[in-house]
Amino acid sequence: MKPEKLWTWLTVVIIASFAVLLYFGVDIYRKIPPIPDKVMTTDGEVLSTGQDIKDGQNVWQSIGGQTVGSIWGHGAYIAPDWTADYLHREASLLLEELAKKDGKTYSELPDEEQARYEILLKKELRTNTFDEKANAIIISPERAKVHKQLREYYAKLFMGDPSMAKLRDAYAIPVNTIKDSSRMNQMTAFFSWSTWVCVTDRPGSDISYTNNWPHEPLVGNTPSGSLFLWSGFSVLMLLTCLGILVLYHARNKDEEMSEKLPLEDPLRDMKPTPSMKATLKYIWIVALLILVQMLSGVITAHYGVEGSAFYGIPLDRFLPQSVSRSWHVQLAIFWIATSWLATGLYIAPAVSGYEPKYQKLGVNILFGALLVVVLGSLAGEWLGIMQKLGLVDNFLWGHQGYEYIELGRIWQILLLIGLVLWLVLMLRALLPALRRKDESRHLLTLFVVASVAIALFYGAGLMYGRQTHLAIAEYWRWWVVHLWVEGFFEVFATVVAGFLFTRLGLLRLKSATSAVLFSTIIFLAGGILGTFHHLYFSATPTAVLALGATFSALEIVPLVLIGYEAYHNYQLSKSTKWIKAYKWPIYCFIAMCFWNFLGAGIFGFAINPPIALYYIQGLNTTAVHGHAALFGVYGILGIGLMLFVLRGLYPERQWNDKLIGWAFWLTNIGLLVMVTISLLPIGIMQSAASIKNGYWYARSAEFMQTDIMHFLRWMRVPGDILLAIGELLLVIFIIGLKFGWSLKEKR
Repeated sequence: MKPEKLWTWLTVVIIASFAVLLYFGVDIYRKIPPIPDKVMTTDGEVLSTGQDIKDGQNVWQSIGGQTVGSIWGHGAYIAPDWTADYLHREASLLLEELAKKDGKTYSELPDEEQARYEILLKKELRTNTFDEKANAIIISPERAKVHKQLREYYAKLFMGDPSMAKLRDAYAIPVNTIKDSSRMNQMTAFFSWSTWVCVTDRPGSDISYTNNWPHEPLVGNTPSGSLFLWSGFSVLMLLTCLGILVLYHARNKDEEMSEKLPLEDPLRDMKPTPSMKATLKYIWIVALLILVQMLSGVITAHYGVEGSAFYGIPLDRFLPQSVSRSWHVQLAIFWIATSWLATGLYIAPAVSGYEPKYQKLGVNILFGALLVVVLGSLAGEWLGIMQKLGLVDNFLWGHQGYEYIELGRIWQILLLIGLVLWLVLMLRALLPALRRKDESRHLLTLFVVASVAIALFYGAGLMYGRQTHLAIAEYWRWWVVHLWVEGFFEVFATVVAGFLFTRLGLLRLKSATSAVLFSTIIFLAGGILGTFHHLYFSATPTAVLALGATFSALEIVPLVLIGYEAYHNYQLSKSTKWIKAYKWPIYCFIAMCFWNFLGAGIFGFAINPPIALYYIQGLNTTAVHGHAALFGVYGILGIGLMLFVLRGLYPERQWNDKLIGWAFWLTNIGLLVMVTISLLPIGIMQSAASIKNGYWYARSAEFMQTDIMHFLRWMRVPGDILLAIGELLLVIFIIGLKFGWSLKEKR
């Protein structure tokens, strides 16, 4: 298919997909569960106000938010999901109160009488008692009494009660995480409201605002028919589109490899410009961030077995789990993004052959700005979680409480400014190449489109405020996580890989252009609306569930040909003698294909259908997908791009294959071992527990602190050690390029 037609299809896909995404974003806004002015009893007693709920959300965010357990399934794994935990405790206590009202003890009743009270319980909890005129949620005195009991329970847990020391340790929550009782009451009000959303039926429906999530049979939170319907439809869509893709590929297969391979490396004699050389410092910082991120990951993983210490050292007093996990996730995004930004800054002058005036100065200024954002945001997250900032200051400078967007709003804005500066530096270097309008213009244009998207789509994280409704904040947060990190970064990487191979003379420009454009169309056709699969149970309408299930299945479609892509890259690595100099960057591309298939494909689709995610959202099955996709795909790809840049910056000498080879294999094997012998078995056992006993149980201390779970968590150690050694050897290799031990004879 001609590039012009492919551009037409790409434009249609992007415009139509974003139109639907925005339309249903408005629908989410119109149908969000209400935050009342007050929560009161039928007797007129006010338990909490709407402002208490909003401030409670900010208190929860200030202690780390989604790094300390989760709300609506989004967040960390050591502590419980607080909505599931609150719901189960509320249901159990309310059963006793309902029986006590009749002078009975529920636990001592025969099954027939217990069943009667369970029916009363469902009616009590599922009936929507929001009074629109009064803008109030009205509950019974019995339910209010349970709320007060839970307020005391959570105060003991998050503050300093000695009787809760063992449970705090199981949840890796430091003593006196919240130091003020008024803040504690506000956070409990937020827990109570977010749980009310999970169990209360939408007006005119017998399904809760969260589509009956979490699974809690005691209160009638069981899968709705729409979950089964759209799960089945998603599988049918996947099979249909797979067949169409294979047919298209068979009919339009074009040999991409160049007929006349260069006898020598076309890039060997290319002289790096001053700005291209200036990207080396980015790579050194990436190496440092990799080590710090790895160490924070080791600490975070250990908190799963020793919740208040690190091998006996009371580390949680200075570096609690919420901080180490925030740093672990944030540093992963920082070093992966930095490696990709450095690649873009290196490639732009290389493609155009033009070094704009003051380009090196701009690259250096951007480097300094990124350092300020990285160090400032990490410090702010620590200050916020250690409760050294007010709620407003915490939102601005500290910890926003949302996973992947932990950094405070000021740092978020500064990072966006840095990305725009990066875009300007890229465009001014690419301008001469864009003006030439030769055969490479299509790849260049797509490169520019992907760069613009990377710079601007991070701005979606600014669309919510400090006290924005949680359902709306989640909608915009996933714009950043899914569209920015998982979407346009991948488009950017695909284009860059095409550029590199065509510049090396290994691929024909025309066929490579068509392949990249077609891949982008297929990926974005499912990827943009696939954003909704993160929002099945985030207080969104059923239409969001239907769209998310359908289009997230399409995200898997491009991965059906991933084996062909991996084999194709392997062929390129063997095509000529001089290509051996690029062996390890190309091997990273091959490894990326493997992890794309396993991490994004198999592990991703295993949790994507609504009926699967209903039971396993936020369990260790999510961690399996997260590690295999974020590090396995984007991290390994970032390392590969970084190695391509280093190859260009050190063109005259061969590399120490033994050192980089060990780094490559240990990193990949370590990740595979860690995921398959620890996280995956834990996730499978949690899934079985969630299906049988309810979601709360799969995340509870009763289940997670059993001997078998302790054993499986310790089984992370072999994989973690291999991965850590591999990353350390990679850093040693990068340093050795400067000091000589990573270099061998001349090429």
